[in-house]
Order: sequence, then C-alpha cells, then structure tokens
Amino acid sequence: MGRKTLLTLIAAFSTFALLIAGCGNSANNAKEHKLVIYTSMKDTLIGSIVEGFKKEHPNIEVEYQTAGAGKLMNKIAEERRNGKIQADVIWTSEVPDFYQMKEDGLLAEYRPQAFKDILNPFPDYDGFFTAARLGTLGIVINTDKVAAPPVSWEDLASKELYKNSFGIADPALSGTAFMSIALLKKQFGWGYVERLHKHGAVKCEGSSQVIERTVSGELAACLGVDYIAASKIDGGAHLAMVYPKEMIVVPSPIAIFKSTDDMDAAKAFVEYMLGKEAQQKIADVGTIPVRTDVKIPEKYRLPQPQDALKMGIRVDYSEVLQHKNDTIKKFTELFDK
Repeated sequence: MGRKTLLTLIAAFSTFALLIAGCGNSANNAKEHKLVIYTSMKDTLIGSIVEGFKKEHPNIEVEYQTAGAGKLMNKIAEERRNGKIQADVIWTSEVPDFYQMKEDGLLAEYRPQAFKDILNPFPDYDGFFTAARLGTLGIVINTDKVAAPPVSWEDLASKELYKNSFGIADPALSGTAFMSIALLKKQFGWGYVERLHKHGAVKCEGSSQVIERTVSGELAACLGVDYIAASKIDGGAHLAMVYPKEMIVVPSPIAIFKSTDDMDAAKAFVEYMLGKEAQQKIADVGTIPVRTDVKIPEKYRLPQPQDALKMGIRVDYSEVLQHKNDTIKKFTELFDK
C-alpha cells in the first residue's frame, strides 16, 4: 500500500470517527424536544415542578410563562388570530376556561395513566383536562392588625375592622379570584358581593398583589390563595390563613393543546404532574394535591384531599361558564364605581 493511499485511508477513518462521535453527542446531549407551558401558578410552585421534570427528562427543554389566567387567555386568543398557539400545555385555576377551550376544539383528549391514582373533582370528566391540584382560598389576615380572626364570610361584610380594609384580586385577571367570587355568589347570592362592596372592600390587581398589600398592613385581610400566603408566612410575614366552614376549593386543571408539536413531551409532563414526586412538591408549598399518598405539612393546617372535596362549596362548572362574562362585568361595574 502506497503512502498516499495510507494517508487517504487514515483521513477517511478520522472523518468517520468524528461523525460517529458527533452523532453520539447529539443523541446524548442535545435537546431533542421543546415544551412550552402557560400557567397562572407562581414561580414558587411551577419552578420546582419544572426542575424536577427536567431531571427526569433531560432530553426535553422546558420553558414556562406565568401570568394571571385572564392575561393568558387573552394571549391565547391573540395567538389563535395569528395562526397558532405557542404553548403545548396549560395549567391554571380558572376551570370554566377549560370547558370553553374544549368547546372551541383547542384541547387534545388524553387520559393519563396516573388518573387511577388521583382524586377527580369533575363528575363529567372526559379526558380533555385533568385536575392537578385542589387550590383553596381563605381569609388571609394580617396578625398585627387582626387579634381575633373572622369566623364567617359575613364578618368581612359587617365588622368594623374590615371596613375599607378587605382586599379581593380582580376576577378579570385572576382565575382563582373569579372562581372564588363565583363560589361565594353560588353559596350566598350576589347580594353578599354587594355587601362586601358597600363595606368598602378593595379590588386589587392580582393574587400576589392582594396578599402583598395585606403583608404591608395596607389591608387588614384579603381573599387569598393558599400557597401564595404560605410562602409569605414561611418568609416571616405576619399573616395567618382562616377557613370558614363554607370552604372555597378550586381545582387547577392541566391540559394539552391539540396544536402541540410534541405530543409525547406534553403527555410526559402531564404524567409527571400527577405523579407522586410533583404532587409532593405541590403539598410542600402549602396547597392540596390530588393524590392521597403524599404528606401535607402540618404547619399549613390544610384538610386532606378527600376532605377538601367534601367541604368545598358545590358548583356546576358548566353553569359558571355560562355566567362568567356577566359575573366579571357586574363585579367590575360595582367595584369601579
């Protein structure tokens, strides 16, 4: 074999070896999938869950965008007008939105394998969205301003302590705020909301802002989301969460958009969300999981998932959807006077 031929063979072998190495590097290290999640959950909750999912699925790149449910629905509507929804998965607490998205043909039907291990709050469940959390809203009080916690929802509309000093997040922006107003309306009638307004209840921008204003002492109390209040309490804020007997329990559904470019990655995230690891992360921040085999820290004084479903105000979500726009309009007109 001549020297020139030998050099040619060596060069060819080296090129082949580099190609093989490159292919191996691509398979092992490159991000083969991209998953985009739209959620109304705050970073204290979604951030931990995404990190856990990425460790279990290192080949899936994950991006999440967090905003109030109202803002997310506006974003989705704009993206539809422009041709395509940019997210693969959505997870919020405004249940009627999921009924609407299903009706509009935006959601993929998917019945998770983990469904057998969770509590299902939807009697008409059909696989288009699945509860991933049982959120609660209670009365969050500033303990420096409130010595004796309220014992009923009516206290907020009648006691002098809460006059001009009780906050509610804007239901046009916050899914949990909308659902809480819908549930209180269902339980006590619209007259209760009017009494709150007459007593000086304050409309705030979002679920975080209303608690921040309670932390600062600007408000004596607010209608607050469990895990947002818990994160402030854990950080040393002088707050406490009070639950009247008529408990506000709001499921947080998760769903896959039919237009996703990576159905396998989306399904993997839903399965992870309903698995024991993610559900424990949900419990650890002070909100109720949909699994009964995880431990809720005692310091949050939350009921067990099965008890929360029994205690929660009953509502027909399809009916809530029918009256959603009217409820938000009436609330806005009332509180913007």
